[in-house]
Amino acid sequence: MIVGLVVACEVGFWVLLAAGLAVRYLLKWRRTSVALLLCEPLLEVVLFVATAIDLKNSADPGWEHGLPALYIGFTVACGHSTIRWLDGHAAHRLAGAPKPAGPPRQGLARARHEGRLWLRTLLAAAVACALLQAAIRYVDGAGDTSSLRSFQWTALRAAGIHGLVALTYLLWPKKAPAGAADRSEESRTLTRR
Repeated sequence: MIVGLVVACEVGFWVLLAAGLAVRYLLKWRRTSVALLLCEPLLEVVLFVATAIDLKNSADPGWEHGLPALYIGFTVACGHSTIRWLDGHAAHRLAGAPKPAGPPRQGLARARHEGRLWLRTLLAAAVACALLQAAIRYVDGAGDTSSLRSFQWTALRAAGIHGLVALTYLLWPKKAPAGAADRSEESRTLTRR
């Protein structure tokens, strides 16, 4: 039951997102769009409640109970920025808005960007670990919780690996191409005139 619900919530997330953006930019119904996009957190609440009920009904905790915690952690930490990113691209494609600026490509600006992304991953891991710990306490010895603990380690490993990747951008920042520095100096000179 839980596996099907996880799949349904994932599909529902993308259906609601596509419907919300289509209604906003194709039909120009902004309020309806906001209502559709605000329904997305309800999917996570339904998933969390269903997982808790399944555990309460003496289901053996398994990966199907751990995966929703990771899913909810990602949604809490990255859901808003994902929707904002997709909204910017939909506005560009469907409403003629300017193309959204991408992340910085080099230097300390890129390192700061990667650091902010890592903080989101850290938040996602913290939320997932807290939910998994709550599930472990909820089961309270009535079943094997090793799979839930395994998902806690998975969340922590993902945050650690992402932290190392983000650190590489700080320790070894990518430098701008040689011609780019000359062009930026030339553009600064032209704007001063």
